[in-house]
Amino acid sequence: MPLLLEKPLKGLLSVCVMASMMVPGQAQASVVVPAGVTAGVAVYDRQTATFTEQQNADLQFRSASVVKLLIALDYLWERGPDYSVPSADRTRLDAMLRGSDDDAASYYWVTNGYEQVVNRMVVRLGLRSTAPPPSSQRGYWGYTAISAADVVRVYRYLLDSAPAPVRRFIMDDLRQSTRCAADSYDQYFGIPSVFTGARAVKQGWSGFGNAPMTCTGGPAPVTRPAASVAGVDLVQEALHTTGTVGQADRTIVVVLTLHPDGTPYAKAYNALTGIVRSLSVPGGTRFAGSSFGTWGSGVRVRSAPTTSSGQVATVPAGVDVLVSCQALGQEVVVSPYRNAWWAYLPQFGGYITNIYVNSPDDKLPNIPDC
Repeated sequence: MPLLLEKPLKGLLSVCVMASMMVPGQAQASVVVPAGVTAGVAVYDRQTATFTEQQNADLQFRSASVVKLLIALDYLWERGPDYSVPSADRTRLDAMLRGSDDDAASYYWVTNGYEQVVNRMVVRLGLRSTAPPPSSQRGYWGYTAISAADVVRVYRYLLDSAPAPVRRFIMDDLRQSTRCAADSYDQYFGIPSVFTGARAVKQGWSGFGNAPMTCTGGPAPVTRPAASVAGVDLVQEALHTTGTVGQADRTIVVVLTLHPDGTPYAKAYNALTGIVRSLSVPGGTRFAGSSFGTWGSGVRVRSAPTTSSGQVATVPAGVDVLVSCQALGQEVVVSPYRNAWWAYLPQFGGYITNIYVNSPDDKLPNIPDC
């Protein structure tokens, strides 16, 4: 059962029409970054060979799991000419790229020489702001320094220059990125929360402590990092979304963010997703709907508006959701609330009871019936 929290009082409605008011690919006025958040942004349209957005593109961030792109490329670099991958390695690499498995990343990091993985890829790809962790922290691959501009360079290599077997191997895995990561975090923030249709993503997160995990409800083990290394912040919570959007991987989108120390995961999730919504992304098809806040923890998303229908996902505690329509279904009772209306969440592909949507009334305002 969801953890019951105090539902917002009547009048504290959080509604903001987002995707339904946006024309896919239309230019936005500017990148919208919430106060207190540091963001590095680069959006590159491969069709026109131009950047549609750049902000702090060369600023260094700790990579968290985004460095797994370099770990995979380093492994595959010398595999030619047929790029045969042993089954055990294929299993590890699939887990690392799709579910962001940390054990798989650590295996290749150690096996292939720790910081030498990054050093080799910096030279091979001509990266300008990427650097390995310092010798005192060499075991922490997530402390690798990266920038939004360099991550764009990585994707441009993958899509335009890499041998076809390498491109297919990595990009096919990124297209199959799972909502639930290996550590039980919901990794569909940013790009996957904004864009439907063709997309491929590699996400990163670091420093969120024992915040509720968003797929299973349990805590994750966390080691608090040192303050900083060579100017790269290791304390503030990091949340990154990277990947491609649109047919034929038209646009590369990279948003790297740092949030004030102690920021809850849901707040960072909402902030990063909001930044991505503000971007001009040619070829991107956005989810339709209006944005609402949610409350409660472990709130189940159902395939139909009943508690007996199959569970398709879990809403991360406190995460904003898009609602495209609502349906009258089974009445749900969560004392002292009763409600028979259910909201359809296109990002999750299912329904949640309106009880857990921040709205003063049973039926959500300005939302059509399904």
